[in-house]
Amino acid sequence: MNIRIGSAPDSWGVWFPDDSRQTPWQRFMDEVAEAGYEWIELGPYGYLPTESGRLQEELAARNLKVTSAFAMGNLEASDRWPELEQQVVGAGELLAATGAGFLVLIDGTYSDLFTGELIEPRTLDDENWQRLVDTAHRVADLARNAFGLQLVFHPHAETHVEYEEQIERFLEDTDPEKVSLCFDVGHHAYRGGDPVAFLERHRDRIPYLHLKSVDPEKQRQVEAGNIPFAEAVAMDMFCEPSAGLVDFPALLELLNRIDYDGYAIVEQDMYPATFDKPLPIAKRTLEYLKGIGF
Repeated sequence: MNIRIGSAPDSWGVWFPDDSRQTPWQRFMDEVAEAGYEWIELGPYGYLPTESGRLQEELAARNLKVTSAFAMGNLEASDRWPELEQQVVGAGELLAATGAGFLVLIDGTYSDLFTGELIEPRTLDDENWQRLVDTAHRVADLARNAFGLQLVFHPHAETHVEYEEQIERFLEDTDPEKVSLCFDVGHHAYRGGDPVAFLERHRDRIPYLHLKSVDPEKQRQVEAGNIPFAEAVAMDMFCEPSAGLVDFPALLELLNRIDYDGYAIVEQDMYPATFDKPLPIAKRTLEYLKGIGF
């Protein structure tokens, strides 16, 4: 088993390239290193420096290494391709320059993050589903051919690939030579799935994990009240691994058993977060994970 633990800007309350409510990028980099992490994700393109020389200098100054960045957009909307391509190319250039191996792809949300208002159907018809699959393949080809990156698709709450049956269908319909999963155990639990059982079934498609957990009482409140995702995050729906629904000792036992060789990135959604909130959580989380054997 070879698990490389990292963290991400998301664990510092970062969702957007530029937002005054987010921790400044210099502080994120300082604190993620102080917390003891060696590997990081870049977060949304434009949050960290986009000039590769500057980025590499900032990473080297803190002994940090990069695993991935993400691109996000409505994959079923063919007219949105130029915007998605711009994200992929921008992130891809930085990832190639820093020696990273993965690009994380996320479908756009079907609801307004903050009001919960539906902006697209919750589920896709067959024609639009096929467009989503085709776009994932197109991104995979671009990421690999231009930048040497492996595409890992991230099932995500309030997107068209969120529930376990949708993820199963996505895996069935995509080429395993091109598309793997960034498997977020917290999002899977948030939508009622068993992340340990799912990982065991699909171990060959999962080289990359996101680690977080879900507060069971708040999950019940969110389900009962149909609370939008961003509001749920602001309620601290996602909690520290030691305190939530995901069985991390069982997850670790499985990773040992299958001789997992890949990344496990702590990504505890907490937008918005006061600037002094993330660092103590990041330290406790790493201490907990190492304490149980990660």
